[in-house]
Amino acid sequence: MRAILALEDGRVFHGESFGAPGTALGEMVFNTSMTGYQEVLTDPSYRGQIVAMTYPLIGNYGVNALDDESGAPHVRGFVIEELSAIASNWRSQMSLDEYLKKWNIPGIQCVDTRALTRHLREKGAMRACLTTDSIAADEAVKRAQQGEGMIGMDYVEEVTTRAAYDWDPDDKLSRNWTIVKGGADIEIDAGGEAFEKLPPAKHQIVAYDFGIKHNILRNLRQHGFKVRVVPAQTSAADVLAMKPDGVFLSNGPGDPAALGYTHETMRGLIGKTPIFGICLGHQILSYAFGGKTFKLKFGHHGGNQPVQDLKTGKVAITAQNHGFAVDPDSLPSNVEVTHINLNDETVEGMRHKEQPVFSVQYHPEAAPGPHDANYFFGEFRKLIEETKTR
Repeated sequence: MRAILALEDGRVFHGESFGAPGTALGEMVFNTSMTGYQEVLTDPSYRGQIVAMTYPLIGNYGVNALDDESGAPHVRGFVIEELSAIASNWRSQMSLDEYLKKWNIPGIQCVDTRALTRHLREKGAMRACLTTDSIAADEAVKRAQQGEGMIGMDYVEEVTTRAAYDWDPDDKLSRNWTIVKGGADIEIDAGGEAFEKLPPAKHQIVAYDFGIKHNILRNLRQHGFKVRVVPAQTSAADVLAMKPDGVFLSNGPGDPAALGYTHETMRGLIGKTPIFGICLGHQILSYAFGGKTFKLKFGHHGGNQPVQDLKTGKVAITAQNHGFAVDPDSLPSNVEVTHINLNDETVEGMRHKEQPVFSVQYHPEAAPGPHDANYFFGEFRKLIEETKTR
């Protein structure tokens, strides 16, 4: 079946349909990760967006339930150059084509994704229409122009949990799988699979779900945290009543400027508990500090973003997924920028000089991507322990 990808500026790409038939509208962005397409599809930060993968062959290892980063995919459409005809992996439960059909998400292949990416880098991310309907290209362009875009959009309300819950109370979901099947630190499940034992849970924290990923929660538990996940609308008073050792602010979709209720909540938490924020949580903290954000031309989406620690000079390769960035000139004097992106020098980290609060723009949990920044979970633990001894 034919398919059309039309951009709001009139650029049109023709290809073949896979996944579900139909029409999807959303902001067109590209992701530079070579693997991890399932984690991309199920990342809530992609709510409202159509995603193109720059790696040319997608779908070769299929899809399995364990690699989902949330309960469902969140992309509105999926764009690739070539769909693998075979899904070959011992963990695979279905093909990518079957997976998109299951969730009613349209895809298009046989697209020159290099040309598409170059166009978006030159012109910027823009609204798009992906359709298999029998319509002309100019009509698809008109539909793209009628899309919502990202500025001013609160997609957090669509992806946040509806009720608070305790993550992994039985300590089963957070264990690392291993091929080693012997030793005191290894557990064998009923199916014969081996897992590394988790450390004791020494700290009770609250995690705000703005679009949280499962691997964030797994990493928090692996670093000794017991996690209570709460909806984005939860008040500061309600969180403080839980007497947490610290508060974590997750990633999420949409425009941080549209989340005024979260800005006010964070103001009520700063100075009363240690706080660690990532991605959207980092941007929300900037507003709580009195700062602002701005829309990036085409965003940072992928697992190869170089970030420099301004204190040590060290460079980490990081996983990122965001379309907005913190304006450094808007931050007050008691907040310092700690990390910058080496591609465009945007803010990648900040820390309050007087309160136990810090944040990074990128994803220390990876999934997909490098693990260079995983140490931030340990930094959060140390911050909590230092705060307790004061």
